[in-house]
Amino acid sequence: MEYKSTIKSRPYLFKETKKAITFINKGMDLNSIKEKSLEDNIFQVESATRKKELASIITTRLQFIDSFIIDKIRNSNIDTAKVLVLYMIIKSDRLFFEFINEVYKEKIILKDLFIRDKDFYVFFQNKREQSERVADWTEYTFMKLKQVYIRILYESGLIKNSKGDREIQVPIIDSDIINYLYSIGDSIYINAILGIG
Repeated sequence: MEYKSTIKSRPYLFKETKKAITFINKGMDLNSIKEKSLEDNIFQVESATRKKELASIITTRLQFIDSFIIDKIRNSNIDTAKVLVLYMIIKSDRLFFEFINEVYKEKIILKDLFIRDKDFYVFFQNKREQSERVADWTEYTFMKLKQVYIRILYESGLIKNSKGDREIQVPIIDSDIINYLYSIGDSIYINAILGIG
């Protein structure tokens, strides 16, 4: 999966993802959800462009999960559901996954439970050096990526505050979900979220 910066205009979208999942449970496929977004404005946005964009973002993320995870997002407590929506995002966005895996997880392992502005700077600088594609991005792109990363971390419950030194809050996830993700070969994603080395 190549690096992309599209997440900067694609926030967490927890409520919208839950809404899409209710339609999946009614037997709708992803294409039908896209159509329903345009026809019935199920995500309650103003422009046709935004209707299409939200439906596309959410259905793309949903392609990365199966019926077990869909069921857990629908029926688990809100904290678990939020972590599983985050899991969907890191499965679909390589750069954000690498941030979670290389910065967030390392912080937990090292017991340095704060994400600071400099952590974003160092992470993005390293990626610039590793990738010509990332090196071509503007400072504005990195600023927007940082803003969205913070917002997603905060809304998913992985940090306690969104300003200043952001305190990490390690989520608690049911063991059946962890065991399932291990069984399907997705331990790398859940280990990153839980800070397991």
